[in-house]
Amino acid sequence: MKQLLILSGKGGTGKTTIASAFIKLADAKAYADCDVDAPNLHLITEWNNEPKKTDYYGLEKAKINEELCTECDQCRQNCRFDAISFNEKYTVDSYACEGCSVCEYVCPVEAITMIPAVAGELMLYSDGAKVFSTAQLKMGSGTSGMLVTEVKKQMKAATVDTELAIIDGSPGIGCPVIASLSGVDMVLIVAEPSISGISDMERIINTAANFETKIVVCINKYDTNIENTEKIEGFCGKQGLPFVGKIPFDSSAVKAINSGQTIVDIDCTSGTAVKELYHKTINLLFEKGDD
Repeated sequence: MKQLLILSGKGGTGKTTIASAFIKLADAKAYADCDVDAPNLHLITEWNNEPKKTDYYGLEKAKINEELCTECDQCRQNCRFDAISFNEKYTVDSYACEGCSVCEYVCPVEAITMIPAVAGELMLYSDGAKVFSTAQLKMGSGTSGMLVTEVKKQMKAATVDTELAIIDGSPGIGCPVIASLSGVDMVLIVAEPSISGISDMERIINTAANFETKIVVCINKYDTNIENTEKIEGFCGKQGLPFVGKIPFDSSAVKAINSGQTIVDIDCTSGTAVKELYHKTINLLFEKGDD
């Protein structure tokens, strides 16, 4: 199974819009939303059934046993994250606690234990023919990269026999992106023709290059700045990166998304451009001689 990951160096480039269109065009039997901080691919994919939900446990959190506590104050004094406070009794702020377990180590009466804490929720949609894996990280929780890894594992474990899996990644170059990049066959970078967009594109390309995976680039809303569009195309040429297409700004795309449709569900210029982009990308992904 080939895995195509769609990324962008910043939010708002249209990454998920393109990912949803690719899923529709491919009639994908396996796909995932790895933007676990703010997943929204489910809003424009059609599922009538409820997903299977599983708690995701991240870092452990400290818990103080009030009956054993002697109020020696060692835990509060040694907590580097100011997660422990005293107001008639000692309490742990679960949002501030980083799970380092120093408090457990210094407690002279073993009144503190580290307990598993739910950091998010995995969701798996399946109808026997196709699967969609996603997750939602809880507010203030860390280990987003680990949750992304679980999203991908869940998709692979549930996947029926298929040649292609499409993954909608997170924007930026943080832990979720690093976890998304692991093990994929190709990365499609969605760039926008702005000064910040070019800088962010170069950053995510450099990050993806460390994984020695195929990288292809496209530009969304290219006609909002032709000069910067030409700069991006020139950059790709110098770097030897396949440039697979340009998508024009299209107000119809906004209407489609707001009505829960993909841009290839309606007759619009952006949808036509994405269809061409899709075929070029898939041809490169499955080109002969590819291992």
